[in-house]
Amino acid sequence: IREMIQRLRETLISLFSQYVYSSKLVSSLIITHTLSWFFCLFRGLFSKKHIEPKSPSQNVPGWKLFGKVAARESPPKDSRTIQQEYEARAGKAGSGGTSPTQPQHGRRKNLDFEPLSTTALILEDRPSNLPAKSVEEAQRHRQEYDEMVAEAKKRELKEAQRKRKEMKERFKQEDSIANAMVVWNHDILPNWDNMRNTRRVRELWWQGLPPNVRGKVWSLAIGNELNITPELYDIFLSRAKERWRSFSETGTEADDGASLADRESSLDLIKLDISRTFPPLFIFQKGGPYHDLLHSVLGAYTCYRPDVGYVQGMSFIAAVLILNLEEADAFIAFANLLNKPCQLAFFRVDHDLMLKYFAAFEVFFEENLPRLFNHFQISNLTPDLYLIDWIFTLYSKSLPLDVACRVWDVFCRDGEEFLFRTGLGILRLYEDVLLQMDFIYSAQFLTRLPEDIDSDRLFACIATMPMLNGNKKWSQVSSSKHKKTGK
Repeated sequence: IREMIQRLRETLISLFSQYVYSSKLVSSLIITHTLSWFFCLFRGLFSKKHIEPKSPSQNVPGWKLFGKVAARESPPKDSRTIQQEYEARAGKAGSGGTSPTQPQHGRRKNLDFEPLSTTALILEDRPSNLPAKSVEEAQRHRQEYDEMVAEAKKRELKEAQRKRKEMKERFKQEDSIANAMVVWNHDILPNWDNMRNTRRVRELWWQGLPPNVRGKVWSLAIGNELNITPELYDIFLSRAKERWRSFSETGTEADDGASLADRESSLDLIKLDISRTFPPLFIFQKGGPYHDLLHSVLGAYTCYRPDVGYVQGMSFIAAVLILNLEEADAFIAFANLLNKPCQLAFFRVDHDLMLKYFAAFEVFFEENLPRLFNHFQISNLTPDLYLIDWIFTLYSKSLPLDVACRVWDVFCRDGEEFLFRTGLGILRLYEDVLLQMDFIYSAQFLTRLPEDIDSDRLFACIATMPMLNGNKKWSQVSSSKHKKTGK
């Protein structure tokens, strides 16, 4: 810009000189006037502007809702003081005292404070530079303020009632758990063989086991048909450690006679699956308190059952057992649990037998939920798309951990039948939602169930799912499906 101004100045001077020497007086006057105008213009552009001080009248802050303002003579008032002044004024007005619009002794005329609540503004007079409130406006503001306070009190009361109700339910639940724990420890567990199938015990079982007796009951209910001892676990754990040592040194597992079906039991797959086991808990991942323990149980099992090896999903089952049992007891329960017919069929990936379980499930699905069954049939949504994940992990991956443990409680009581009954209960719980979904959304929903599932609601739905097809029970229907394949 400065270069442009300099060139313009030189051009105008040159023109001015030419016109002066040519004695054209009129033209020179015009150019002289133009030149002076340009100089004034550019001098104004680049000159410094001085800010003039404002008059005292311009410093009046006005009605400022947010931000800090300069301190004044009168100290700021908080919301409590404002409310007290309002109540005092309202009391005087109600007893025939001074009009609310008339100035009272001690009232600040100019409002210059930072209010703690915008609701308090309606109780204040306007600043002196604004028109005063009318009687009607002041009364309306008081009414609005009273309504706001009343609504706030209602919300606080409602929230307090909700918290009291939650606290009452929590105390009730804790008392129920404490009472049940006494019954289990003093009456049931010492007489397990005689009482496990009584009506009283089955009803307590359905309500959920107390956490501190859960592991013991699971161990007794699962049993130990394989006759595994803690010493046997130590032997297979030593073999697993030897394989890991060989793997870390040579990059290959030691040749211990494992078949090709044992390829999935590689160290990398176990490590990968452990890192994905209950990640929100941060206890099974590397560096967590249960990482090595879970690794040991899974490694020992791959040496104990090389014909099965390691299959994805086993880590969730082992993790739930580790949370409720000691290391050796968790391995014993784990090995016996996976030796059950249903789990063995799935973890051996016996496709024919798995299809027969799915077919038996569909029989009871159609019997109990015909509308949803037909909807799934039209959408071509088959049970294998959602049941595999549920059965492989015994719902420990699909449901919240506390809900999954309660499912495990009754599963240990009723066996494989309850796994499929739980599946029907989940479908019943979300039947209205699933009826509005197509194939893709239904499959996604069932593989990623909501995290806020309430156990009482779920078990209420499970209770409405009798595993009866005519006069046939689950065992009869399942056996008939298996006989057709000779298994």
